[in-house]
Amino acid sequence: MVLVGDVGGTKTILALYEKSNAGWNRIKKTLYASADFESVIGLLKSFLSDADIVVDSVCMGVAGPIVDGDCVATNLPWVLKRKDIGAAVNSSNVWLLNDLEATAWGLLSLPEADFVELNPNAVPAQIGNIAVVAAGTGLGEAIMMWDGKSHHIIATEGGHADFAPTDQQQIGLLSHLMQKYEGHVSYERLLSGNGLVNIYNYLKKIQFAPIQASTEQQMLNNDPAAVIGGAGVEGSDKLCVEALNLFCKIYGAESGNLALKCLPKTGVYLAGGIAAKILPAIKNGEFMKGFFNKGRSKSLLETIPVKACVNQDVALLGTLNFIENQNI
Repeated sequence: MVLVGDVGGTKTILALYEKSNAGWNRIKKTLYASADFESVIGLLKSFLSDADIVVDSVCMGVAGPIVDGDCVATNLPWVLKRKDIGAAVNSSNVWLLNDLEATAWGLLSLPEADFVELNPNAVPAQIGNIAVVAAGTGLGEAIMMWDGKSHHIIATEGGHADFAPTDQQQIGLLSHLMQKYEGHVSYERLLSGNGLVNIYNYLKKIQFAPIQASTEQQMLNNDPAAVIGGAGVEGSDKLCVEALNLFCKIYGAESGNLALKCLPKTGVYLAGGIAAKILPAIKNGEFMKGFFNKGRSKSLLETIPVKACVNQDVALLGTLNFIENQNI
């Protein structure tokens, strides 16, 4: 029996799988609000409290950098240590992966039906590097390097790199956010749930369009990013529509930045919780405008496949794929 997990700042998903001749069978899967637990150990105890099982191996993808096999989560007050997790489940086979590393492992195992192509001029995928960009509670990035025989997954913290505005509107947005974040504005401050709210608030500040009282009320009672995203996709609020368009344009620009750094012939893959939820907006053209807006290097990007992953379990499946590839 293996225990796998996708640990994020907003939610954590844990699952138990058992191997059979036909493949992996899922025994149990539970979604938790991460903030309801003081530590991952408390969450594990809750998950396993009603299960009389023996855990052979554990693999968890975590939103944060992995240092010497352990992790201090970026958007969650948790410190995850393999030794503590192993003691909690009575197993010595424990791996922690960066969440984008786990996502990349998952992408390698998904069928083509789980992707939506965004670049109409894409050349059929060649064997080569792959870039992964995932906006959710935070912004994750990874590179899958092709060595001629297989892909090697490189986890990064590229989402914390400096935001680079590309027009006057974005320059104003950067200036606004520099006051809020004391001078350093990363792409994550825009390409995340909180980032979408930041964009909306800036547009509201400069009076881009009239404020809708119904939207503001919904934001008080629900996840503000979800409200903005929903109204933007529906086209029911001009401020939300523009916030979503600007989000997509910046998302495309940063995806193009990563593509220039690793030349991913096989493609750029969008994962994370946001892309699938706002797919109509991602497909409306602003994302690809941002992606292609690279001056002399535009032609280099025009034929690269750009695909949105619509399978929300990709990171969880990636941890399972990782375990299957270990020699234990």
